[in-house]
Amino acid sequence: MCTRYVSPEAAAIERAWHIGRHTPWRGGEIFPQRPGAFIRAARDSTEPERELVIGQWGLVPWFAKTPKLTYSTCNARSEELADKATFKDPWKHGKRCIIPAWSFDEPNWESGKNVWWRFRRVDGAPWGLAGLWNTWTDKATGELVESYTMLTLNADAHPLMRRMHKPDPKLGPDQQDKRSVVPVEFEDVDLWLHGTQAEARRLLRLSETELFDAGPADVDSAA
Repeated sequence: MCTRYVSPEAAAIERAWHIGRHTPWRGGEIFPQRPGAFIRAARDSTEPERELVIGQWGLVPWFAKTPKLTYSTCNARSEELADKATFKDPWKHGKRCIIPAWSFDEPNWESGKNVWWRFRRVDGAPWGLAGLWNTWTDKATGELVESYTMLTLNADAHPLMRRMHKPDPKLGPDQQDKRSVVPVEFEDVDLWLHGTQAEARRLLRLSETELFDAGPADVDSAA
């Protein structure tokens, strides 16, 4: 799971992903249930355009009674999107998004304790992480709440990402279900946002190790 990342400010997002309209957003470190920025297909356009939206990191499903959930929805297993009640409706209806991130953090337990690692792109560009979004409506007030989740994939076979997260000593190295976020390259963004479900499914893959600039972060360790 990823539970901490650094979002670019609006101007950097708009430059990197070619979004013409300005949406106020200061960027910074993002945590679950806090506001974050994401990119989706523009809903008020008949052309394949993009829009920047500010919403809660932690997807609020249509059946929720309140936007403040008692369970975590900041991450979604890509392998289960068609079956999980919280995520199957956004996946079915193509509510896919890009989550801009200068970096994201993951816990490394190779020393026997949690050491946070920070993951940047080696080329200095921001990550565009695959996600799903939803707009939840408060039936009592009519308030609209935008929200999103970050997709993950099994990373047991990835040379770098399999080193993250606390291992289960009862399971073998290929049975840990270590998880990784799913980067979407700039040239694939339109296909992710506007393509068919089958086309989007083919983009659910992990990046090559050479793309990562990764190492221990200057942040506090946590249990």
